[in-house]
Amino acid sequence: MKHINPVAAMAALLLGLIIAGTAQAQKQGGVLRVYHRDSPANMSILEEGTISIVAPIMGVFNNLVVFDPKVKQNSLNSIVPDLAESWSWNEVGTELTFKLRSGVKWHDGQPFTAADVKCTFDLLQGKAPEKLRVNAREAWWLNLKGVTTEGDRQATFHLKRPQPAFIELLASGFTPIYPCHLSPADMRRHPIGTGPFKFVEFKRNESIKTERNPDYWTPARPYLEAVD
Repeated sequence: MKHINPVAAMAALLLGLIIAGTAQAQKQGGVLRVYHRDSPANMSILEEGTISIVAPIMGVFNNLVVFDPKVKQNSLNSIVPDLAESWSWNEVGTELTFKLRSGVKWHDGQPFTAADVKCTFDLLQGKAPEKLRVNAREAWWLNLKGVTTEGDRQATFHLKRPQPAFIELLASGFTPIYPCHLSPADMRRHPIGTGPFKFVEFKRNESIKTERNPDYWTPARPYLEAVD
């Protein structure tokens, strides 16, 4: 009888379990129910200051870039594309230009364009006709002169002076891109994003519900049907 190395057998068994577990984790369907510590004042990430709003609502939105969730520690090297396909700095480090994804739509069917990027940061800098009721992270953007666009697929951030870590602010869960066509008041009550989940309802002190976006720009994602 051929001798079987017990260590090799155990390794093979563990590998099989990992592969099976991964395949099972990626199966479509199901509702994730999460206990949440707080009842936010409203549903607008840009107007709230803590993780209490980011945790349930970040999946409704996309950023230009995000920190790679597969990397344990956030850094400049762990930033990956989201609504942006790529980005580049000018030679002196004062202009950060993003090439944007095409074919992305807001949850109400409107197309996402570079104008939405500009509108978001005009709002954050107090340049928009309508104002945020609370601007919890206004100081983040003091070095930003403004955002310009070139067509629908390019947006450039103009800085007063070089700030290599500026892109880390854009990768934060507190920096989603908002649509031009909705007011801050609309976003407080019923946020519309481009993300993998669509907002359903908020019952104060009871629940926040989101559901799968069937038209998400990443095919077959998300796997979950809903998050409560």
